[in-house]
Amino acid sequence: MSSSKKQVSSLHEKAGISPPEITNISAISQIQKNRKKQPSAEELIRGILDGNRTALSRAITLVESTNPDHTEKANEVIKGCLPYSTKSIRIGITGVPGVGKSTFIEAFGKFLTALNKKVAVLAVDPSSSLSHGSILGDKTRMEELVKDDNAFIRPSASGDTLGGVARKTRETIILCEAAGFDTIIIETVGVGQSETAVHSMVDFFLLLKISGAGDELQGIKRGIMEMADAIVINKADGDNIKKANQAKLEFNRALHLFPPKKSNWQPKVTTCSAITKDGISEIWETISDYFEMTNNTGYFQEKRKDQNHFWMMETINEQLKHSFYSQPEIISALEQNKKAVQNDEISPFAAAKELLKLYFSKETK
Repeated sequence: MSSSKKQVSSLHEKAGISPPEITNISAISQIQKNRKKQPSAEELIRGILDGNRTALSRAITLVESTNPDHTEKANEVIKGCLPYSTKSIRIGITGVPGVGKSTFIEAFGKFLTALNKKVAVLAVDPSSSLSHGSILGDKTRMEELVKDDNAFIRPSASGDTLGGVARKTRETIILCEAAGFDTIIIETVGVGQSETAVHSMVDFFLLLKISGAGDELQGIKRGIMEMADAIVINKADGDNIKKANQAKLEFNRALHLFPPKKSNWQPKVTTCSAITKDGISEIWETISDYFEMTNNTGYFQEKRKDQNHFWMMETINEQLKHSFYSQPEIISALEQNKKAVQNDEISPFAAAKELLKLYFSKETK
């Protein structure tokens, strides 16, 4: 190699392509105009009632937004959809991570769409307490169901509070029902108190389990088991079939220790495989039997009324909390009282009383 030849660094950057000197100003202006254009509440309502997925998705985004302007518009959309929102069944599904919820919901959803049911899946993903982010990967895990014309999948982040996720999910249910979905499935992650919130907005609560987890009789699971209208032992295939049947016996024995449900329904325990689809149809038969019984006794309608009242009270609590923490005077006083409490200059109870007194004095002016 000639020593006179200049050596080029491996980090050398080649000259790029120069941008065109002429740009279409009118095209750019049109794109910017279309981006700013948002459908009105009336347009969204018409779109939802016509089954338009884009209108439904936009309305759900409004519901999930914390922007006050969006909240007002979302309330208008919900009010317009409310008269069309009582013609569905609502099923809550929970289970610990690894139990196969997404695979089960996809198999169950495909079974329902084959029966000409219109299925909406609302997946509640937990938000990180540190980064406040969520994975929202349910659409990725339900590859077949997401392509089904009779299915709609919407993952949502839980946010900072259970009240927040509950309100957003509750209102999303209304929008999906108005869009013509007759079966609403709500999935929770199964590791916290969100199950209680979801239980208060569904008609049927299904608990997914796996065999060999060692929790058949653990008292810590009692709360969730008492809420369940059915327990399904998933992954009952291959070498797990025998273990799944044994777990079924154990859970049946455990359920007989619980007091009778207000609905007089005796929870059922079944096994299934979301991979082979064995047991899926039997689960739907169990759910259908439940709805037939509770409709005949009037419990179904009574439960819906109780849930509406419950959510009215929850909404009041959530709005009061939001109003309290959004007041500039409260924000400033809260910081001062926090330091005083940490330094033992004032008790937590006295500080809370002062802050509430300040808040109500501002509200009455």
